[in-house]
Amino acid sequence: MEKLFIETKLLADDTGVISGIAWPFGTPDRVGDIIEKGAFASAILPLPMLFGHDQNDPVGVWESAGEDETGLQVKGRLLVDDVARAREVRALVQAGAIRGLSIGFMTRKALPRARGGRTIKELDLLEVSLVTLGSHPGARVTSAKDAVGALRLAVALQRANAHLSKGTS
Repeated sequence: MEKLFIETKLLADDTGVISGIAWPFGTPDRVGDIIEKGAFASAILPLPMLFGHDQNDPVGVWESAGEDETGLQVKGRLLVDDVARAREVRALVQAGAIRGLSIGFMTRKALPRARGGRTIKELDLLEVSLVTLGSHPGARVTSAKDAVGALRLAVALQRANAHLSKGTS
């Protein structure tokens, strides 16, 4: 009986390239804050890519950050060739253990919201961290989303392989 083996990679780019939505517009985070479009206009690149907002745990750099209609989109790279911790974090992202993004910022202009939290109109973006659970439930690593899709595809392919193997035995 000949078995088919299909290999998949959970992260399309093993060089450490990673992208995601760091802040989605239009919905509040877990404490009620909303950040308006235009608030990130003064972001200075490159930005540090930290793990868990730990300033002593940089794992990469965000090389692009820009607003679109959905939110603040970021793209950068884990420094997997030079930083051992970045390789560990890449493995966690690939496994789906780390899916969230969270921003570190200083508020420049904000108004209180009636139901709690603030509407932030202007801020200084200091860093974007990879986290297990971000303050905003919609802030996530989109390459991990791709990784989850690849994982689902791998499971489906394994099931198909098992089904085909039964037919050839």
